[in-house]
Amino acid sequence: MMITRTNPWLTLPLMLLAAVTLLTIPSPATAADIVCIQCHGKLPGKYGEPVQLWQGSIHAENGIACNSCHGGDPKDEANAMSPARGFLGKPKEADIPAFCGRCHVGVLKDYLSSLHGKALGRGGPTCVTCHGNHRVVKASLDLINEKNCSRCHSYQQAAKIKGVMARTESRILTIDAGIAKFKQQGFDTDKLEKGLFAVRNSFHSLFHTVDAARVENELARIETDLIKLEQLLTDIDNLQHQRKLIGAMATGGALLAALLFQLLRKTFDQTT
Repeated sequence: MMITRTNPWLTLPLMLLAAVTLLTIPSPATAADIVCIQCHGKLPGKYGEPVQLWQGSIHAENGIACNSCHGGDPKDEANAMSPARGFLGKPKEADIPAFCGRCHVGVLKDYLSSLHGKALGRGGPTCVTCHGNHRVVKASLDLINEKNCSRCHSYQQAAKIKGVMARTESRILTIDAGIAKFKQQGFDTDKLEKGLFAVRNSFHSLFHTVDAARVENELARIETDLIKLEQLLTDIDNLQHQRKLIGAMATGGALLAALLFQLLRKTFDQTT
């Protein structure tokens, strides 16, 4: 693989264009803009609880508010819950995966093909069982724990799956940190970033799989891809060391040449 440094003078116009573009894109609605939050946030008990839960969620962190899921008009109090404005309200239990799947399309597909999804409508878990409804928790291996899993079944198989996935996740995070470091130093990491993005998608598709054998087989394939990415990082690291060595040799050579010049000059002065 040919590894190059990005030229800041070539990327500057693109950065300026991106900045102008971002300024023209409407920012996500804030809590102050949403009448649902303003109204329910002042109410006691179960009527105000959704807002309190939402404030600590991954949705709130990413600017996803009530209307993003439930529809309605977030800026018109009189029509905030109007079906004519697209208000959906609270979904029935069997409809929850499709409700969330409007945004999380790939996750919905993974869930429906899993044993959990196949038990939908027959007591099986839905998205909110593990992720919560208003205080939506970010998907991570931390959700696979004895407290969550043992509500429905033994934790033994889930613990086994989590164990093998944790090792792979650790390697993914290490590679991600390596890419970020070299990108900051000006190396072209586009190929690495695209490769890791694909690996992460494959890895995350296993989060809803409760088949230990399938997880192990898929992880073996993912590990092969991670080895390739790690080798690319090693290549960049070696190139960096070579550049440092060449730089040090060039500096040393220049100093040696200057020293020899001074010695020759002194010798010449003495002879004359």
